Amino acid sequence: MKKTTSKAKGNGEKQLLDLLKKVLPKAAPDPAVADKIYTAVVAELKSKNQVVSFEKFCARMPLPDLEPKTLDDVRLQLAEAFGEGEVTIKPDKKEKVLAVEVALPDGTQLQARIPSRPTPPEESDEQEIQLKFIPFPVSLPGDPELVWELARREDLSAEEGGIALSKVEDDFWASKTGQKLLRDRVERSFPEFIARAPAGLLAEGGLKRHYKTPEPIKVMRITAAKKKG
Repeated sequence: MKKTTSKAKGNGEKQLLDLLKKVLPKAAPDPAVADKIYTAVVAELKSKNQVVSFEKFCARMPLPDLEPKTLDDVRLQLAEAFGEGEVTIKPDKKEKVLAVEVALPDGTQLQARIPSRPTPPEESDEQEIQLKFIPFPVSLPGDPELVWELARREDLSAEEGGIALSKVEDDFWASKTGQKLLRDRVERSFPEFIARAPAGLLAEGGLKRHYKTPEPIKVMRITAAKKKG
């Protein structure tokens, strides 16, 4: 039921944005005004989705204790999932909870309290991921035989996956991390983006990275069948 609800919600948001694209030019003939309204709606939907993703992420976060090593693991997981944000954690050993806050560059404050609890089984998470994503190999026009093994959410078409990937790349270079890399003279290129983009940022676009570096396509030889007798 949860998967159906999540998929229906994603389709509903896409239909809303498609409808806005058709209606806004008629309701707001000024392209600048129409674009401003559309951008504001997209930002609001993205903000709400970030809050939901953050709450789900914290709900699944294992926290067997509040020891320093465990807290370091939590901080690392949050930094990887929300790499563009500033992570703050405050343990409360008396209440046996961990207060978590992620401050995003756009000013959004994500907050949650994670109770100390046993580590959930890893198998269920892996099975859930396998069901949600399908292969999405990507190559560059200059070298189509060099392929990055990515995955896209099963409710995204290959074209929608490509659009989402382009948007995530733009968001990455516009983020605090991306801007710092550009100042450090890191080349703004797809290989640099895919190797450095946080998993959480890709997940927001319905994507997943299996490998940070590309692999050449393997061409198999056809072995002739041996003749009998």
